[in-house]
Amino acid sequence: MAQIHSLFCFLYSLLIISLVRADHTVVHRHSRARAFIEFQCRTTLYPSLCIRTLSYYIGDFTTTLSRKHLAQIALKVTLGRAESTRAYVTGVAKGLDPKEAKDYQAIRQCLDQISDGVDLLTNCIKEMQKIKEHGSGSRNFPWRESNVKTWMSTALTDASMCINGLPGRSIGGKTKAMIKAKVLNLQHVTSNALALFNSFAARYRLSHVKKHKA
Repeated sequence: MAQIHSLFCFLYSLLIISLVRADHTVVHRHSRARAFIEFQCRTTLYPSLCIRTLSYYIGDFTTTLSRKHLAQIALKVTLGRAESTRAYVTGVAKGLDPKEAKDYQAIRQCLDQISDGVDLLTNCIKEMQKIKEHGSGSRNFPWRESNVKTWMSTALTDASMCINGLPGRSIGGKTKAMIKAKVLNLQHVTSNALALFNSFAARYRLSHVKKHKA
C-alpha cells in the first residue's frame, strides 16, 4: 500500500512538473510573439492600433515568427473592418430617402467606395496566398508585390474619398460622426497593413537576392 502511495505521489509530482514547464514554455512563446508584433508595428503610422489589433492573434505566432504571416493577419483584420463598415453604411443608405438626392447619392457613393475596398482587400489576401517563400514561385514576386501595393493604396484612396464626400447635417450629426469614425479606423488599419506588407516585401527581396547571388 505504501509503495502504491509513493508511486502515486511520484507520478503526481511528474505531472505537476510537466504542467509547470508547459506553462512556462507557452508564456515564453507568447512573450516572444508579442515582442515580435510590437517590433514590427514600429514601422507603421499607428503603432498602438497595430499592436492592439494584432495582439488578439498572438497565439498564431507562438510557433513561427513570420513577417508574411503578420502581414496576412493584418490584411484579414483590415478586411473585417471594411466589411463591418460596409454593413453600417448600407444600413444608413437604406434609411435615407432617395428623393433627397444630394445626401442619398453621397452615401451611396461612399458605400460603393467601401465596397470597392472590400473587393480590393479580398484580392490582396488571395494574392498573398500565392506568394511562395521558396522555389520558382519567387520569380513572380515583383508582379504580386505590385498588385498588393496598388490594390491597398487604392483601398486607402477609396476610404479617403468616402470621408471627403460625406454630406452635411441632414443625415444626422451622430450618424455622420459614426461613419467618419469607422472609415478613419479602416484607413488606419489599412495603412498599418500596407506598412507591414512593405516590411515583409523588403525582407523577401533581400533574402532572395542573396540566394541568387550565392
